Order: sequence, then C-alpha cells, then structure tokens
Amino acid sequence: MVVAATGFFDGVHLGHRKVLSELCAVAAGENKKSAVITFWPHPRSVLQQQADDLRLLNSLEEKKELIREIGVNKVITLPFSKEFSRLSSEEFLRNYLKGKYGVSTLVIGYDHRLGHDVNRSQNEMMAAAAEMGIRVVRVEEFVMDGNVISSTKIRRLLSAGDVAGANKFLGYRYGLRGVVVAGQKIGRLMGFPTANMDLYDPLKVIPSNGVYAVYAQVADKVYMGVCNIGVRPTVSDSSRKTIETHILDFNEDIYGLDLKIEFVAKGREEMKFASVDLLKAQVEKDKEFARSLLSRYPVKKLR
Repeated sequence: MVVAATGFFDGVHLGHRKVLSELCAVAAGENKKSAVITFWPHPRSVLQQQADDLRLLNSLEEKKELIREIGVNKVITLPFSKEFSRLSSEEFLRNYLKGKYGVSTLVIGYDHRLGHDVNRSQNEMMAAAAEMGIRVVRVEEFVMDGNVISSTKIRRLLSAGDVAGANKFLGYRYGLRGVVVAGQKIGRLMGFPTANMDLYDPLKVIPSNGVYAVYAQVADKVYMGVCNIGVRPTVSDSSRKTIETHILDFNEDIYGLDLKIEFVAKGREEMKFASVDLLKAQVEKDKEFARSLLSRYPVKKLR
C-alpha cells in the first residue's frame, strides 16, 4: 500500500511543493512509501485545446528530478491519451489508484479534480474514494503575497520577462537546457563570444525577448553570464529567435557541448542600436549589470 498524489505538476512550484511535502509527511506517519502519479504528454496537446500555444515549465525528466528532490519515493508516469481522458473519477480511483497501485491514502490540493467529470464536486470525489477504502487528505492552497500560485501564472510571468517573479513562485531559478550550436559568430568578431543554444525541449517556456543575468553551466562548471533572447535587430534582419549567452571570464570552444542556464533577473528589453559601436558599449553595461547582480549570490551547480 502506498500514499499517493496525482496531477500534472508542471513547474513543481511552491503550491505543488506544499502538497508533496504533506504527501511525504503522511507517508512517513503511516510507515508507507510515497508516490506521485503524473501524466505525459500534457492533456492539452492530446485534446488539441490550444495545443499550438502550449509551453511547459518542465520537461518530463526535469519534473521527475524536482519531485524526487522533495523526498517522494516513486514517480509513476501514465501515458495520457484520448481514451485515458474519458475515464471518470470513480474509474480512475477504482482501476488505477486502488486496483493497479494499491493507494491507501490520497493527498490532494485544494482545487484538485480527477477524471473527465471535472465538474463533480471535490466532496463527492472524496466520498467515492472513501467508499473504496481510500483516505483523502486535503491540503489548503499555498498563498504568497496574496497570490494563489499556479503554473499558468508562472508561465505568464516568464512570457512577460519577469523571471525574478517566476523564480519566487517556483522556489528555484527557472532554467533552460540545450546544446551549443554554431551561429554567425558576430559576437566573437565584436569581442564578446556567445554560446548559441538549441533547446533539448522545444515545448519549454522561453522568457520574453530581452537581456538577462544568468548562471551558465558547462562541463559541470558554473559561470556568470548574460543571455540575449531575441532576433538581434542591430546585426541581423532575420525574424528567427535565438538564445545566446555570453559567459563571463570564459573563452573556450564549447560547440556540441551541453549548456544549462538559469535566469536571475531581466536587465533590459532587446533593442536596435544605430551602430555596432553603440551595441558594443551597451553589452559592456550588460556585463557589468550581470556581474554586479550575480556576485551577490553563491555559485552552485545548476539543476
């Protein structure tokens, strides 16, 4: 028998962490293993509800890592399909939680729902679970600065460039992972080489265009950096968005290597300068902004 929580848990933010911390505490109190039963892919991508606009805070592996860090013993991933989406809450409770995974206690958030009958009240769902011998523990919402935290709110903050606000709600620094690919090498010719990142997960939320102070990790070493997200209007006519990071105090060939960056704060909007010399002068200011800000924080290995 296990104590479980279910949900998509995109971001594994502070609201999720309150539920998952309670999950671990209840499991310890009952001397049982804790488990998270989650889904992949996201329901919207299967049900085609604004699927083209769907962007996520975590890849599946990132989500699993974050959940395990909290102390959860096991993460179970169920494939989400149209057939799966037609399950009622009672069918999911009976066939999956009770029948397949032996769940004795279910820990849920304040607004959690199960099955396609999402309009069914939470009290009705809890009563159905009790009839099957599943105890339900309800966790109240996590409120910060008067805000109930949600994955949707965090996605909106990132899309607006407010990485500091998103980090506050997440409880950790938001990051991107990818491989360093060859670019036009314009930055190198101007005296500040950049690492052009090709994301491993194209569905990740990318913060809005602009210049950010970031930490960058290459070959298990962490450096301070400046990341530009955008179309580089001063030196390019292309509309293709790039993610380029100038790593401070670093000048090595890292093409083909893994790169992780974590965002700390936005410095400015991306803009078109009247000349390359003006751009170079601004980049020097961007570097000083990042160095001054990041030197206040301890450098540690990124997630």
